[in-house]
Amino acid sequence: MFPLRRNRRLRSNESIRSLIRETIISPNDFIVPLFVVEGSNVREEIPSMQNYFRLSLDHLEKEVKELWKLGLKSVLLFVKVPDNLKDNQGKEALNPNGLMQRAIKTVKNACPEMIVMTDVALDPYSVYGHDGIIENGQIANDATSLFLAEMSVAHAQAGADIVAPSDMMDGRILEIREALEDNGFINTGIMSYSAKYASAHYGPFRDALDSAPVDLQNIPKDKKTYQMDYHNRLEAIRETRMDIEEGADIVMVKPGIAYLDIVREVKNMSEVPVAVYQVSGEYCMIKAAAEKGWIDHDAVMMEQVTAIKRAGADLIASYFAKDVVKLIS
Repeated sequence: MFPLRRNRRLRSNESIRSLIRETIISPNDFIVPLFVVEGSNVREEIPSMQNYFRLSLDHLEKEVKELWKLGLKSVLLFVKVPDNLKDNQGKEALNPNGLMQRAIKTVKNACPEMIVMTDVALDPYSVYGHDGIIENGQIANDATSLFLAEMSVAHAQAGADIVAPSDMMDGRILEIREALEDNGFINTGIMSYSAKYASAHYGPFRDALDSAPVDLQNIPKDKKTYQMDYHNRLEAIRETRMDIEEGADIVMVKPGIAYLDIVREVKNMSEVPVAVYQVSGEYCMIKAAAEKGWIDHDAVMMEQVTAIKRAGADLIASYFAKDVVKLIS
């Protein structure tokens, strides 16, 4: 009761504010997404993602070593597959000498202790840009799940520590878990994109990997038949609970800042760590507004990643990871 309780006493200077701060950001909070391409000496800026790059394997090696020196301990790999290797089945994903497999080995050779997470989805390999196999004009759930299990085993064989299925097929976590167990990869983790919404924030990412759905007659023009409707909340809880029951070691909410209510709901019910993906659209909005001089880039960046952690994230996949760590150190 006022004046016995004056809350501003504990806000009076930075020292006292930092002493009682509830949410602390550290390098241990972050997963660093990395985009990998074929070739050598390639470090090309992604047009829609200012100061973020596609990397050939030689530059991937350099990047990983730099990340480790900064205290960043986990990367999430995505590959840009040449068009001539794409088909409806995603067969290139199983190539033992494919780009993803070589990228995993590159990271592990450069920095053995770095945690390597891998994107498990068909869209980089699909001629249609979808996360699943197309059959009769529809996304074939069960056939896709079986293939994703094979892909996960292929990533584990190459040295991946954690596979990250981002497709939102029903039942794919169980398929993946059983396939990993059957092939002896009992310690390979699964980070499931459990509550991945059909969001308008993904555009720059699809530009980075050339993985947007193609506009063809008789196939879905978007991903709304498998990614979640952003009007829904309880659906996220159902999806997450099922993934945990099927064997997910980490669950993810994607995107981030517009879904903090979902993050808190998932954190409250989850018995496993919760990851959040601060996606490309969120990254680009801050970059673009800062370039215009409308916002303070670093202040908004820090406020947003802190909000994501405060909402319940144990891990944050963010294109800002390096910027944040350099700033706080």
